[in-house]
Amino acid sequence: MRRAAVQAFRTARRTPLRKVVTTRAFPRPPVNHIVGLRPVTTLIRRDAPTQIIRSSMYFRTFSVAALVSVLASGVYYYQRDPETRALVNGTSVITSGSGRSAPQYSTLASASGSLPTQTQSISNGLVAEPGAESKRRALLVQDNEFYVDELAHDAPLTKQAEDEGHNRMEKITPEQATQKLRKNEESYLVGRGRGVVRYDVVQIPSNNPIEDDHAEKIVEVPQSVTPPPAGSASSDWMFWGVFDGHAGWTTSAKLRQVLISYVARELNNTYISAFTDPSLTVPTPQSIDTAIKRGFLALDHEIVHASVSKITTNTKQKAAAAEILAPALSGACALLSFYDSSSKLFRVACTGDSRAVLGRKNPATGKWTATPLSEDQTGGTPSEMTRLRAEHPGEENVVHRGRILGGLEPSRAFGDAGYKWSREVQNRMKKFFFGKTPSPLLKTPPYVTAEPIITTTKVDPGQGDFVVLATDGLWEMLTNEEVVGLVGQWLENQSSSSGSNATSWTKSFFSSQSTKLPVEKPVSAPTEGGEGQRAPLRQTQWDVKTTDERFVVEDKNVATHLVRNALGGRDRDMVCGLLTLVSPYARRYRDDLTVEVIFFGEADKSGDVVLNAEASAPSLGAKAKL
Repeated sequence: MRRAAVQAFRTARRTPLRKVVTTRAFPRPPVNHIVGLRPVTTLIRRDAPTQIIRSSMYFRTFSVAALVSVLASGVYYYQRDPETRALVNGTSVITSGSGRSAPQYSTLASASGSLPTQTQSISNGLVAEPGAESKRRALLVQDNEFYVDELAHDAPLTKQAEDEGHNRMEKITPEQATQKLRKNEESYLVGRGRGVVRYDVVQIPSNNPIEDDHAEKIVEVPQSVTPPPAGSASSDWMFWGVFDGHAGWTTSAKLRQVLISYVARELNNTYISAFTDPSLTVPTPQSIDTAIKRGFLALDHEIVHASVSKITTNTKQKAAAAEILAPALSGACALLSFYDSSSKLFRVACTGDSRAVLGRKNPATGKWTATPLSEDQTGGTPSEMTRLRAEHPGEENVVHRGRILGGLEPSRAFGDAGYKWSREVQNRMKKFFFGKTPSPLLKTPPYVTAEPIITTTKVDPGQGDFVVLATDGLWEMLTNEEVVGLVGQWLENQSSSSGSNATSWTKSFFSSQSTKLPVEKPVSAPTEGGEGQRAPLRQTQWDVKTTDERFVVEDKNVATHLVRNALGGRDRDMVCGLLTLVSPYARRYRDDLTVEVIFFGEADKSGDVVLNAEASAPSLGAKAKL
């Protein structure tokens, strides 16, 4: 029976391939693959009942012979090994014969009914043909691959999780996707009258718990620290930070709690020192940059080295060692911005591969220009490779395949003690507490530093400048120009929407709406490692058509708007598929996403920072920050 099934299946595989997007050819799949779908790497839609989610956009039509082959092979494997099957809606789903047990999925309840017979796949999602029953779809995991299948019953697929009960595996609807996108969104209207009018924030987790974090703070600075602008009794220091954790969430959480405080303390000392010096009054640009760097390095020293001195080999200390050492053993990139309302200078301090981009309107063309305010600091960045090889001469593997010692991709980060501790310290930590065996390439640590690279930009609130800060999860999906153009498109939509409460600063930007992104296109596309800016690898991985028509405007929160379009935009099927995936599988297709957008402009001077309820999750209530 197995031989007959394989032969029938091979015959069915000769059915012509229908192409959706790409022309890339892939090797022929193994004959015992569940439905003959080839290994690919993107989210796709298909008209056939089952769809594999990998990374191309192919689907096949199957003949009766194909169906017979699947059923026949199913009988064979069912009889051969009852442990390598999973029940889905009462039907056996066969593994690919790898010898590993498939996850056991089952419905919570049974219901009568049959599958609908017709569907129509369109760019905005799966819509039933007239007269057909509504199809419900689910994601299932098998042999480390994902499939989209139809649910014949009312109950969703579930799997018992060790700590969190049942995880729903049913493919979410567009409405549920929107709820998920907006679950963590925040928006604040800044009535300080000092150059900033609004900022929006959103987070979408891939890991569980999310390894990203963020922090915002506005500090009113008295005259005793720095001269305020004319007509004001004080000035503002405004901070926004996004932190991209890796190998755990503890380092990024530590940065959320204290990084701004460490930097503000150093800035306070620097400004007071300059204010009391008759020859200066205000600090020099170099001294401000130095203060920010001191704050970064002081905190990293506290995380990595002071933590070691806090613990001993005493047995009673071992219980507390995990908490003390956790931020050192994991790591995090940090992107912290500092705006001084007196000088209108906007500084970006970057440690790692998160990115800040300035959007500024070109008065000659009416379009926005995208200017990066940071460099992606990785083992593949030319300037970082040069620095590391100069600091570690003779170590040819200090950067290997774009990674530090062949392991860590960011070349600058907080924590990551395995690249900073000596071999002696690492062996001691492993023996008495926690840690891994040191890398055999470890010779002259530290290889990774938390010292940031700082850029300074003069912003023009009168022209409506804005800045986007985001972890690399956004930039691996969208280019700088696409991000800036999407914010411009959102502004246009807000100012033209009927019934919108758009303020004057948004209404002045646009008077009409276009399907084209209002951004000046770059002369040439970014290349991997070129000028410190990595190209969005997911666009290549998913064979995304780089056309403006794929974008959509549906959200009041501009950060949510960016994330929605990064995950598929108008292609709702793709958005729903990516948001259905749960940890740890989601990480293969998308990273944690944290996005902040800061709008500069002239606004009221009420002195309040208030929650913008229409662009914030309802659970936030009346929350505000100052």
